[in-house]
Parts: sequence; structure tokens; C-alpha cells
Amino acid sequence: MKPRIIYIQYTNPAGYPPLEHSSRILADRGYDVWFLGAGAYGADSLVLPDHPAIRVTRLVSFGDGILAKLNYAVFVLWSSTACLIWRPRWIYASEAMAAPPARIAAELIGARVVYHEHDSPTYDARPSLFQRLLRRGRQQIGKSADVCILPQQQRLLSFVGETLRTGPSFCVWNCPRSQEVSAPRAAKAAHEPIAFYFHGSLNEERLPPTIIDALTAASTTATLTFAGYETVGSQGYVATLLARAQKLGIASRVTYIGTLASRRDLLSAAANADVGLSFMPIGSSEINMANMAGASNKPFDYMAVGLALLVSDLEAWKRMFVDDGYALACNPGDVDSLRAALAWYCANPEQVRAMGERGRQRIVAEWNYERQFAGVAEFLTGTQS
Repeated sequence: MKPRIIYIQYTNPAGYPPLEHSSRILADRGYDVWFLGAGAYGADSLVLPDHPAIRVTRLVSFGDGILAKLNYAVFVLWSSTACLIWRPRWIYASEAMAAPPARIAAELIGARVVYHEHDSPTYDARPSLFQRLLRRGRQQIGKSADVCILPQQQRLLSFVGETLRTGPSFCVWNCPRSQEVSAPRAAKAAHEPIAFYFHGSLNEERLPPTIIDALTAASTTATLTFAGYETVGSQGYVATLLARAQKLGIASRVTYIGTLASRRDLLSAAANADVGLSFMPIGSSEINMANMAGASNKPFDYMAVGLALLVSDLEAWKRMFVDDGYALACNPGDVDSLRAALAWYCANPEQVRAMGERGRQRIVAEWNYERQFAGVAEFLTGTQS
């Protein structure tokens, strides 16, 4: 019988590229994979690509408030029961809310546990009982899991310090798979306008409204295409951006292409552009926002299809992407800073292509998920498993 692994995540797993990547790596190494997921506001339409050894089952959400807590209780019972029936060798818990069912199932059937924390949780100054329970569950799984994964080194160090973990832990950047890397791009014709592109969750921090003002001032021909979804806190934001473009007279140069269901669609859309936008707020003290270099899949996705990058003027981002010539940096909240960067790209199409090709080659050589995940894959499939 083939070894089995169950992924548990209390959201739509298709919204997390590293889960897609790791599951396909493990499936190709002989594992049967079953995803147990749930709903995700704005990202419900996202899907994982078909694979003969991978299946996905998601629990339908049925309400807010007290019903949301009941929904979570049902999810814990349902996912624990599924593990008990299917009896996987490994349980892959992909966030703090997956910790309780993962630990319950592991104790019942003796399965081993991977804990992969994509976003480090934050807690209120006076946390509710529910938050306290989740925090305790995270601390327990941090100590007891056979292997832990975080996408950024500082977050990993913080996690180890908070949970007092002593077991194997890996920092795995959110890079694309090698199979997702495109062929080298053809030279751009001199008359073609520079095309800027963004994909991901849509809000003022990730794609600030200043981009519309800066694009207006930087060029009379450059375009912006963006894809993605609004979250609970950013409903109506797409309309705000498009209305701003209409007001400034550049509506024909700003295009929203919706929520694309698969990574293949996203990367295909990105491949039509020249420069990918990947912004983080300047000066944030929130652990995730302050430590996103390596944890954000967005710049790596752009590089995989040969795009140059425009990133926030943050030291970690400059060390990773600017210093080796893949990107320019700017303050995305400042129209003048953003305009200057956009204008430079518009004036230097040959350098844009060269930056994109350098980045694409870096993905091929090193910044791909097969290489990033190699230590974990060996732990799960090699002699240690």
C-alpha cells in the first residue's frame, strides 16, 4: 500500500501555493495525498490542479459569529474522524487552527505530524478564551510535531522561542516549482508600452491607491493589469481603484482580470507583463508584514516568468531582490517615489528584460520549491520517515 499523508487547513488550501507544491512533490514520490480544507472569503473559487494521487475535500462554512465557532468544532471532529478512518502515515497541519485536529488524530492513530505555519498568529492584548485555546494548541504542536516549517528565518526563530521547540525545523521560502518556470522571453519591441502586473489579495497595503496616481504621472502609455480577490477587510477596493483610474483619465490602461482560479492561470497572466509589483508597508511592526522577504510567493512567481520586480524600500527586500539586479525599490505609499520607479522602467525596456532574465535564471538554479523543500521531503520520504 502507498504511504498516505493528510493535509489539514481551516481554509481553502488552494490559496496557499506551498501546499500545492509540497503535495505534488510528495505525490510524485509515491504518497497518496488527501486535503481536508474549509471555506475562505474571497478565495473560495481557487482550485488545486488535478493529480491522480491528490484529492481535496472541503467543509462548507455555514455562518458567522457563534455559527463560525460551531463550524470550527465540526471541522475538528470531521478532520479527526477522517484521519482515524484513512490512517495516514503523516498529518500535515498547515496553520494554528489545524493544530487541534492534527494532535487529536496523531494521538489516536500514532501518525507523525508536520506543522507548517504560513502566517504567524497575533493575539489581542486581552485574548478571548478561543484565542487562548488556539495559542496553547500552537505551543503544544510546536513542541510535539516531528518537523516544523516556517517560510522566513526570523519568524522561525520567533516560533522556536515561543514554543520552546527542540526538534527539526526548516525555513522553506515560498518559491515556485521548477516546472512553473517559463522559457526565456523575447526582446520587447521599442514601441510596445511597459506592462505592470500584480496578483494576490487586494487591499491598500498590497496594491496601494498611489499606484494609479503614479502610473498617470510616469507614462502616457504604460499599463497596469491586476488579478486577485478582496478579503473581509477590503470589500469594494477593486471598485475604488478602477474609479480612481477613471477619474484620472487612464481607465483604458488599468485592467482588473478577476480572481483567477489556478496558479497556471495566474502565471500565464503574469507572463504577458514586464514588471511585477510586490509591496509591503514601510515601518510595520506586525511580525508577518515585517518579515515577508522569502515568505511572499509573489516576487518569486513574477521571476519565474521573467518579470523584473518593483518592491518596497525595505532592507531585507533590497538584499534579496535589488542588490543582485532583479528589482528596483520604492516607497509604495509615496506617489513621487513610486512614479520615479515606474518612469525608469518605462524608459529602460532593455534593462527590464535583462533584470527579468537574471531573476528567471535564479529561480531555475536555486529559488525553486524542489530545492527549498528538499530537506523536508527527505525527512518525510527517506529513511527518517
